[in-house]
Amino acid sequence: MPEALLVVVGYVLGTLPTALLVGRRTGVDPTTAGSGNPGASNVYRTSGRRAGAVVLVGDLVKGALASGIGLAAGGRGLGLACGAAAVLGHVLPVTRLRRGGKGVATAAGTVVVLFPWHALVMVAVWAVVVAVTRRASAASITAAASVPVAVAIAGHPAGYVLGVAVIAALVVVRHAANIRRLVRGEEPAIRAGRT
Repeated sequence: MPEALLVVVGYVLGTLPTALLVGRRTGVDPTTAGSGNPGASNVYRTSGRRAGAVVLVGDLVKGALASGIGLAAGGRGLGLACGAAAVLGHVLPVTRLRRGGKGVATAAGTVVVLFPWHALVMVAVWAVVVAVTRRASAASITAAASVPVAVAIAGHPAGYVLGVAVIAALVVVRHAANIRRLVRGEEPAIRAGRT
């Protein structure tokens, strides 16, 4: 299968609306409830732990599957391209351009497949920051930024560092509103809704 087509497949996988599908089962539309973001954190807040966990796993699988297909077909470089396409599909789905998510879990799925040891660093950073701040957005931004640094420190080729940096940038840019609220001290803390 041509590499370009695999990247398109990655994008399509990223567009699968995990949070919306879970929202239909719980009766809560994540695009109109809470922060309005169709992601695991907002579903956790508005529909409870179980629903949030399902969305988290679903979004992780999108990134993992896309990058895994690329890795199997053409190596880590193609895996990165397919994973980045999945993240782009999640944050900017062609069918709902202004209703995409933040890309955190989809990016994490990509990192888990392509750089598993670095994924441990990412998870550790996320856990520490969320424990200290109780803000998922602060943890997600910091964790995303830590990955290209870890990949660079490990001595991976510049192309890989750039690919991971592009994915991290997508995540950070999608958190622009969160960053503004964090600066103003208005970002809500993590609190689960009903279970």
